[in-house]
Amino acid sequence: MQSRNVNLEREDHLKITETNLTIMMEFVLLGFTDIPQFQWFLFGIFLVIYMIILLGNGVIILITRVDAILQTPMYFFLRNFSFLEICYVSITLPRMLMDLWTQKGTISLFTCATQMCFFLILGTTECFLLAVMAYDRCVAICDPLHYPLVMCPEVRIRLVVASWISAVPVQIGQTCQIFSLPFCGSNTINHFFCDIPPLLKLACGDIFVNEMVVYIFGILFVTVPFLLILGFYIRIISTILKLPANTGWTKAFSTCSSHITVVLLFYGSATVTYLKPKSNQHEGIDKMISLFYTILTPMVNPIIYSLRNKDVRKAMRKFLP
Repeated sequence: MQSRNVNLEREDHLKITETNLTIMMEFVLLGFTDIPQFQWFLFGIFLVIYMIILLGNGVIILITRVDAILQTPMYFFLRNFSFLEICYVSITLPRMLMDLWTQKGTISLFTCATQMCFFLILGTTECFLLAVMAYDRCVAICDPLHYPLVMCPEVRIRLVVASWISAVPVQIGQTCQIFSLPFCGSNTINHFFCDIPPLLKLACGDIFVNEMVVYIFGILFVTVPFLLILGFYIRIISTILKLPANTGWTKAFSTCSSHITVVLLFYGSATVTYLKPKSNQHEGIDKMISLFYTILTPMVNPIIYSLRNKDVRKAMRKFLP
């Protein structure tokens, strides 16, 4: 009798385990289902935004590639940055559009992990590339005589390649660590894409180590590049202030203002998301903040760089009717 009870308990445990495994083979992205009456409206808005991002950044890539005036290191980095923005937003926005269109948010475990991994890699690449662009401006303004030598084609390519590949092994490892956690209970992700903070809320057991890893990588890949950018601009400002007022203050500041605006938009929203204390409150606000660095920043980048840059505006007038 006792043996039979043990066997029944084992069978029940296996059934429960199998059920949990079946559930956790996929997640459900809630997205913006809390406002169902606006689903089609949101689909239209985000579709227009995606087209603006593709068109705007595509134009930047085209004109910086073919226009003779824009064959300088600054526009080489800008071209790579625009390409990165297209890749970055394509990780999340097409999936969100599909979910809004189908009114379903189911996503497989593998697809969710793949989306998060590429999102982290490209997000880290953006942090590094923004730091490289700040370094480029620092050399151009503070050491203009050696600028062509310091930013020769070989150096530019190495800096860009390093920005793209430096975080790949680390972010693959972090993704594997997150998805090796046991997920139990709800499989509903209160977000519009697979990101670390909402996924950790679904994990069972002690996740203290995982949270510490997120903070450490956040400091390394967000805070450190930001401090480098800050250091470069402190040097730039100190150099500009030493110049006579009529020797190019306006031009020097104008070449940096676009980059500073993008840095503040991206780093401000990303820092709030990844370095703030964990909380189950105000999840709707967290989603809105995520929209800033996933969608808004890639959309406004071409606008910022074209409106504030005379050379870009001239090149655009040549190629656009």
